Amino acid sequence: MTSNAAHTMFADDQASKALGIELIEAAEGHAVATMRITETMVNGHDIAHGGYVFLLADTTFACACNSHGPVTVAAGAEISFVAAGKLGDHLIATATERTRYGRNGIYDVTVHRETPDGPEVVAEFRGRSRTIQKA
Repeated sequence: MTSNAAHTMFADDQASKALGIELIEAAEGHAVATMRITETMVNGHDIAHGGYVFLLADTTFACACNSHGPVTVAAGAEISFVAAGKLGDHLIATATERTRYGRNGIYDVTVHRETPDGPEVVAEFRGRSRTIQKA
């Protein structure tokens, strides 16, 4: 795995690592990260709390938009939950850069789980990024 600014940022991301998120790859506006749904991530409906699914997508988005090098943060994001995550699911998030213009970018993240019939989409996330001057 080639190291870049996204790997450096992720190495210091205690929130994501505390939840067991693993960065699989990040380069050229693309990233893949994974997370297993544990008992502490399941809500009162016995499904994955949406905040954890959002956090996985947001982390993957952050890695994709920071893979270019300058410090880049979220300017906004939205998520559509397509299917419920379940206890034990191994979620895989894949972020793809759609466009960069000036200091802004748009990235799409698909979160899915593997099933015997193939990947099943759990959520679709769209993030808007902004490159900033680091203080």
